[in-house]
This record gives sequence, C-alpha cells and structure tokens, in this order.
Amino acid sequence: MSQPVRIPSDVDREDRLLGNLTARQLVILIVTAFVLYAGWNLSRPWVPLTVFLAMAIPVGAGAVFLALGTRDGLPLDRLLLAALRQRLQPSLRVAAPEGRPTVPAWITTDTPEPAAELDLPARAVSEAGAIDLGPDGVALVATASTVNFSLRTPAEQEALVAVLARYLHSLTAPVQILVRAQPLDLTEQIATLRHTAPGLPHPALEAAALEHADYLEHLATTADLLRRQVVIVLREPVRSAHATDGLGGPSPWALLRARRSRRRDVVTDAARRAGEQRLARRLGEAIELLAPAGITVTPLDATQARAVLASTTDPGCFIPAHAPMAAFDDVITTTWDGDL
Repeated sequence: MSQPVRIPSDVDREDRLLGNLTARQLVILIVTAFVLYAGWNLSRPWVPLTVFLAMAIPVGAGAVFLALGTRDGLPLDRLLLAALRQRLQPSLRVAAPEGRPTVPAWITTDTPEPAAELDLPARAVSEAGAIDLGPDGVALVATASTVNFSLRTPAEQEALVAVLARYLHSLTAPVQILVRAQPLDLTEQIATLRHTAPGLPHPALEAAALEHADYLEHLATTADLLRRQVVIVLREPVRSAHATDGLGGPSPWALLRARRSRRRDVVTDAARRAGEQRLARRLGEAIELLAPAGITVTPLDATQARAVLASTTDPGCFIPAHAPMAAFDDVITTTWDGDL
C-alpha cells in the first residue's frame, strides 16, 4: 500500500546518518574527539587532568559549535573555509583580457599587494546572446515583465500561482530568476521633454511638458531613483551531470572527479552548439508556459547581454556598457584654458 512521503523543500539538504547529524558533522566531531583522546594519552604522564581539561573543553566546545552552528542557512565550517579561501586570494583584481601591462616601479612602491587578473565565469557572448561559461556550459539571459498580484482576485491569484508552478515543475536544468534594482537616470527623458515642448500644438501642452520636466528634475535631485528588472538566466551544462548522493547533491567523490576531468577535458564547439540549441528550446518553453499569466519573456541579444553582465559587476555605475572606454595604453588629452 502506498503512502505519502514528505520531501524537504531544500533538495540540497544533507542526509542524516546518526540521529540528526550529517556525515560532515560526524566527521568533525569524531576527528576532534580522537585528537583530544590521543592528546590526553600522550600528555597524561606530564600534564595534570585539570590543566588538560582547561585546554580540551574550549577545543571541544569550538568543534561542537563549528559542526552544529549555522548562519544564514549555511554551516559554520563551510563559512570558515570560504573566509579562509577569500583571505588567501588577492583582494585587488582588475579586468585585463589583453593581459596585465608592466607597471612602473614608482607606482607600485606604496601598493600593499599587486593586482591580480579578474577571472569571471563568462568568457564570451555569441551573436545570438548565448554566454560562454567555459567548462561550466552556456547560459542565456532574458528579461521578464511583471504582473500585479495584489490587485487580482483570489481566483486569479490561484491561476497565476498555478502557471508559475507549472513552469517550475517543467524545469530539468538550472534556472535563476533574478530581481535586481538599478539606478534610474532621467537625464535623457528630461532633455527630450524640454526639446519637444516648444513644438507642441498648444501653449498649455508646452507648459505642462515643461512643468513635468521640472518635476522630474526635482525628483532626480532629491531622491535615489531605482528601477527594477526581472532577469531569467537559463544555464545548460555541456557535460553530463555529476553523480548525486541522495538529496544532498553531488557527492564529494563526484565533485573531485568532476574537478579533475574539468582540467583535462576541453569543451568542443559541437557540444557548445548543442547546449545553445537546448537553451533556445528551453527559452521557447518558458515563453509559452509563462504567457498565460501575462508575463512576457524577451530574450536579450549580444549587446543587451553584455550590458546586463557589465551592470551586474558595477550596479551603481551610470555609464552605459556600450560607451567607448579608453584602453590601458591610450593617452588621454584635454584642452587647457589656463585656469588651475
């Protein structure tokens, strides 16, 4: 006779082996207990028990805190490893696809550490807008419109939830739904209003346009204007999926084998083209499945995809991504009017 089984919402949750302890927690606790026991056996002839307990209790408490503690849903041992890895890596990185130039010694004299190259996952963007992620596969970026959920009736809200659930149930590969806020620059809109206002057919319309331009200018100077954008990122691996360990995701041995194979294998153009074709098919499915909810999914071309990538690295920048930028070896000159 069949019976329902509860599946946790966190499908990456690690399996519990003993009580409510995972394999990772058991390893930390067992290794700590073994080290303390071995240390006691070795130091027993010379170290009194009280002195050993004074040193062992903080170590054991720290191991228990490290194994059982969490912060923002992440285990403390993984956060500690991430902090150590971040501390050992260079803190200053620069984007230098053409290679780092030789810097004069008088510039680097007071520099605490040299700058390292910024190695981003995105390698290139094709004409179709597909982002090359190297050994991690390919990705496709699309924007999605929004719907007003609070103004709908309960029946309409249930229909919207059902449409989104239908799309989520159809997913067979990684998808990221990103809602991001960007600074809103109204300079172009204000200039357009002031330029077209004199050409309006009635003086009242001209006055209204100029008044609206003044209001937008006042709003831009007194408030931090933001606009929200919903981005859907579809990623398609170009290699076979890793072996999983229950609901805990890839097993450590699978991750080790994948890391070794990633160093040896080279992604072919045929595999990349096949991944782009699968992405196009998945994007078409997203457009069809989300359309009943009134959500319009628009794929981005190469220029728009580059602009999204550039804006994510510097969200507060007002300079457009397509603006011409000077190279590191260009000489920038300007006119001098004699005033300093």
